[in-house]
Amino acid sequence: MKTGRRALSLLVSAFAACAPALDWRVLRPEGGEVTALFPCKAEQHARSLMLAEHSVRWVLYACSADGSTWALAQAELGDPARVGPALLELRAAALRNLGALEPSRTLPLLVDGATPNAHSARLEMQGRTPDGRTVTGQMAVFAKGTRVFQASALGEKLSAQATDTFFDGLRAGP
Repeated sequence: MKTGRRALSLLVSAFAACAPALDWRVLRPEGGEVTALFPCKAEQHARSLMLAEHSVRWVLYACSADGSTWALAQAELGDPARVGPALLELRAAALRNLGALEPSRTLPLLVDGATPNAHSARLEMQGRTPDGRTVTGQMAVFAKGTRVFQASALGEKLSAQATDTFFDGLRAGP
């Protein structure tokens, strides 16, 4: 009987050691224009931001898990003519923030319900944080009507499976 309990104890310990560091959950930010699948509980932050030459309310949802930071941000622009320039500006800012001159690669992006836009994209970047650490980042920019979104994952080493789950979990619309 002791051998059976010991084996069970070892089995339980092995499963606990294999428990995923990511706890996936659905997030529906205010406005209801997007649904995202986050690997951790996101906190909300908001601030004013200049985007496409106008001040907008930039709402960010972010969390950290398994050595990476995961985020989704959004802003309502109110004018369809500002969407394309805003998406380009968000892409450029992400590269600039990591000190990257260009993306290391472009990845497929399909967000169900998103408004088609030539400037929507999912990019991978290599760069450094302000404290000098080398990081890999992936980010996607897309729109739903006049609302723009930026989803991102940033870490020293990103899991391909986790980033694909995060970006594939993005849905626009109700």
